Amino acid sequence: MKVIGIVGLPGSGKGECSRIAQQAGIPVVTMGDVIRNEVRKAGLPPLDTHMGEIAQKLREEQGMGAIAIACIPIIEQIQTQFILIDGIRGDAEVQIFKDHFPSFILIAIKADSFVRLSRLQNRKRTDDCITIEDLTRRDTRETSWGLLHALEMADVTIMNNGSLQEFEEQVTELFIKRVFRNGI
Repeated sequence: MKVIGIVGLPGSGKGECSRIAQQAGIPVVTMGDVIRNEVRKAGLPPLDTHMGEIAQKLREEQGMGAIAIACIPIIEQIQTQFILIDGIRGDAEVQIFKDHFPSFILIAIKADSFVRLSRLQNRKRTDDCITIEDLTRRDTRETSWGLLHALEMADVTIMNNGSLQEFEEQVTELFIKRVFRNGI
């Protein structure tokens, strides 16, 4: 099984990449689902507003790779040639996946801050940023988990400052030409 991970700052396009992968028949494991499950267990409403808080707590209590470790059994249960992991937030997680899945490939998705802020304002999830100050705080929290180092570890980087159609074309080309045919 070839395991493909996606890493990027909030609003960079990870969710869109996952959607494109799913449309291509690639199963997606979302690391945020592990956190959402923990939020539910803690009985914290509403769900999305506590994601960062619970993610931080898991990492403090169980180590920076806690969420990746929790994803491994989920990934192993899926019998498929390719699988995509959405939501990698740190270098410890990347290392865990590389150690556990020898053919692991990491894709970084990058976008400028003002582009990401606009996307976050438009998607209207409860944990999304509406000001540049909010985005800066969220970026600071997530980069404290090793996200910038994880971006540097990527095998491939996609710049996503253009339209959704341009991004879809880049991702589709990457999956079809490089991942499926050549393994990157």
